[in-house]
Amino acid sequence: MKKINVEKHDIVGLRKNDKLAQKAVYDTLAPKMLAACQNFISDSAMAEEAMQNGFVKVFFNIKKYKHEGSFEGWVRKIMIRESLSFLRKKKFLIASQSEIILSSQKTYQEPLEEVSQIQQLVEQLPLEFKLVFNLYAVEEYSHKEIAKLLKIPEATSKTRLYRARKLLKEQLQTVKKAHGRF
Repeated sequence: MKKINVEKHDIVGLRKNDKLAQKAVYDTLAPKMLAACQNFISDSAMAEEAMQNGFVKVFFNIKKYKHEGSFEGWVRKIMIRESLSFLRKKKFLIASQSEIILSSQKTYQEPLEEVSQIQQLVEQLPLEFKLVFNLYAVEEYSHKEIAKLLKIPEATSKTRLYRARKLLKEQLQTVKKAHGRF
């Protein structure tokens, strides 16, 4: 994943509440941050709303940035937390058992096309599994960090990751069987 560099003078400008610096940082980081939010929120409008809220928090809390690690990484963490907070507020975090059962029974009509198809399969996971899977596999958070973020026991994080992987494997097998790839 290519790192995007935000100019140091833009960070200084953010600390001075400079609107041009805010625009420059937003224009530079928005595409990647929207993608980060969309890893957790499938609805584009809701993901964009979470990203906007995240940027407000970035601009408001810029004085807390300590220049430890990349600025982009700091912003990304804010976006992930904002996405999770957004989901909590919208009461999307708890999926019912029927959703889990339905999700595991879905079949797919399209042929498996590498990454984009796998992303579609991940998108079909029940929300609590998708969140843990994305935090662990994509964002590289530890189970301890995931547990803290989602306010769940560490064992629950591990279980959800296991179940997400199991469902993905079943879905991949279903797709492969449907297209005669076994």
